[in-house]
Amino acid sequence: MAEAHQAVAFQFTVSPDGIDLQLSHEALRQVYLSGLHSWKKRFIRFRNGIMNGVYPGSAPGFVVVLAGYMGRAKYVQADPSLGLFCKLGQYIPVRYVCVVCIVCMLFCFPWLQNVLKFLLSWHGWMSERHGAATWKSRVWLVRIIRPASECCNTGLGHALLMSLCPQYLESVRPLLEEKEYKRMEVLTLDFQKNYAPKLQWYLRLKSLWATNYVSDWWEEYIYLRSRNPIMVNSNYYVMDFLYVFPTQRQAARAGNAIHSIMLYRKKLDRAEIKPFLLQNTIPMCSSQYERMFNTSRVPGIDSDTLQHVSNSRHIAVYHRGRYFKVGMFYDGRLLLPREIEQQMERILADTSEPQPGEEKLAALTAGDRVPWACARDAYLRLGKNRQSLDAVEKAAFFVTLDDTEQRHDPNNPVESLRRYAKSLLHGNCYDRWFDKSFNLIVYKNGTMGLNAEHSWADAPIIGHLWEAFLWLCFFFHVLFMDPVKLGYTSDGHCKGQPHRSLPGPQRLQWSIPSECQSMIDNSLAVAQALADDVDIHIIPFEDFGKGLIKKCKTSPDAFIQIALQLAYFRDKGKFCLTYEASMTRLFREGRTETVRSCTMETCAFVRAIVNAEPLSLLQTAAKKHQQMYRMAMTGKGIDRHLFCLYLVSKYLQLDSPFLKEVLSEPWRLSTSQTPLQQPELFDLVRHPELVSSGGGFGPVADDGYGVAYIIVGENLINFHISCKRSSPETDSHRFGNHIRQAMLDMLDLFQLPL
Repeated sequence: MAEAHQAVAFQFTVSPDGIDLQLSHEALRQVYLSGLHSWKKRFIRFRNGIMNGVYPGSAPGFVVVLAGYMGRAKYVQADPSLGLFCKLGQYIPVRYVCVVCIVCMLFCFPWLQNVLKFLLSWHGWMSERHGAATWKSRVWLVRIIRPASECCNTGLGHALLMSLCPQYLESVRPLLEEKEYKRMEVLTLDFQKNYAPKLQWYLRLKSLWATNYVSDWWEEYIYLRSRNPIMVNSNYYVMDFLYVFPTQRQAARAGNAIHSIMLYRKKLDRAEIKPFLLQNTIPMCSSQYERMFNTSRVPGIDSDTLQHVSNSRHIAVYHRGRYFKVGMFYDGRLLLPREIEQQMERILADTSEPQPGEEKLAALTAGDRVPWACARDAYLRLGKNRQSLDAVEKAAFFVTLDDTEQRHDPNNPVESLRRYAKSLLHGNCYDRWFDKSFNLIVYKNGTMGLNAEHSWADAPIIGHLWEAFLWLCFFFHVLFMDPVKLGYTSDGHCKGQPHRSLPGPQRLQWSIPSECQSMIDNSLAVAQALADDVDIHIIPFEDFGKGLIKKCKTSPDAFIQIALQLAYFRDKGKFCLTYEASMTRLFREGRTETVRSCTMETCAFVRAIVNAEPLSLLQTAAKKHQQMYRMAMTGKGIDRHLFCLYLVSKYLQLDSPFLKEVLSEPWRLSTSQTPLQQPELFDLVRHPELVSSGGGFGPVADDGYGVAYIIVGENLINFHISCKRSSPETDSHRFGNHIRQAMLDMLDLFQLPL
């Protein structure tokens, strides 16, 4: 989503020490460390696979079957193995038969996983039209893959290492004049001949040694080494339902929400969350879920780190400048919603004043990273400050009981949604702990939302949690199931009774000296300037949705991306390098790849529609976009490969003009679709009120746009458009109007009634 901002013009320093063979110690060391990290993960996953699930059965199940066999053979005098075990007993003592079976099971596990990995490496099904799969694909999908879809991540293959830059020139051709394109051709050929073979050698070595040759470097250099504020630049937001308001009571809404999210964590810890399946069959990598809870980003001078604890039994809560630690368990059980509401009510009723420096402490997480690292090391490392900081950073997640009211107002939809989005994205710049994996924000009128940190995972991961929560919220509110635990009473409280002897929340104690308070004020000034410069416009596009687009026999995502190109051309009178995020979770530990949506075919269509020329160019452009999206998903994109080549060149101290220019190109149009991953949970035909506006992110380039969109049901597409007020070249409202008109003009080409 917002990673495009960090991917432009990033810099870092290394100190390579070459040897006679002209190999770099530093480059080899980085490859070694990446592989070591991968192998540690493999061992842990192998161990968990043995303990929790050995495809196609499980270790406990194997023990039960074995015990049943032994009992039947002894007492019923029957042999379920049809003589196989007796044959085995002629060569191996009977007392060793069980040991042999267990050993065989252990060895079969990796063999079966390798077979599954081979099967999942075939991506031919993606090139077939949806709903018109060949008999070969049907057999492969249904007969082979479906039984294995619940298997662990080890069944997924490693990320592919591409050949050298085969698509780059094609991607920049529509953006360059003839003279510039010829110059770029020379740079590209020079790179392929003089630099690429050596750089590619190191990447091949890493791809053989590490699970994923991209992801660890992507996380470190794009996210953790960035020294800019993560608020707005990296963090993103997710909205609540637009039309469903279960209760007006802030504490009650927080009670059900926190309880539901803790139930989700419980399922996650027990590996009961089903993997996201493409076409309800092909599993996507689930490794990013590991750090959803109990995780915080910790600042450093040169690089941040991600701190993850195995289990946390409390949450951190912020209200009116005070921090509280709230335990989530009592008498060995998770607190019930009414009990959590009781704790929130105690916090809301607390009239104590913030301690000196406490109210705006979180502004440090919103400003530049180096001052935050210095302040943390100098003033928050010892004593009660250390204890309080640990309570925040090691909490399951962070909760803000916001003192403002936010909601979609039908009488003033544009302004109300703008305020709501900006509040979720940055708030007051000091009332969210932006370093936490995610912040749950509950407003005074019961509306909610999330602010999520980006380095630990990508947006679909937090989206899965939020969809599950919204469905649970609606399900229990509307259908009144399980009245003991969830739902609301007639006066808006959580169902159930308060606990008479439940210990109250613990107020966190701080001792913040004046020098640290000055650093807080400086960070707040930086963050406030950044927040004030952000302009957001949200469009609930209700004229038509994916239902009508599919009647045009066009991919909805391709249709929208082409509309964005048409809108940008009308807005600026030119085309630009466009970033569309695509998941690469068909591979183990996969994160994202870039779809360069501005293609020659799309530009030809845009020029044609401006001149009122025919429809066929739109269909050609849509097919091209689908092809590029499939290539990105299946590991054949170019941007992550170029990124890794650039890193190796820096370690080797090779100054490549080609890589330097490519990695400094700005993405003036950064786009991302927020996928609805569990559509079966939301019946928008029977319950049209189950509409969420999705989420969005801040602008990427100073003179560009950030566009997030979510396709909701068959008849609604929500757009979140952001830009910077300080740029005279951008206006989110104007661009939103261009998007709406582009969508309508493109549909007119098909002559379908609305």
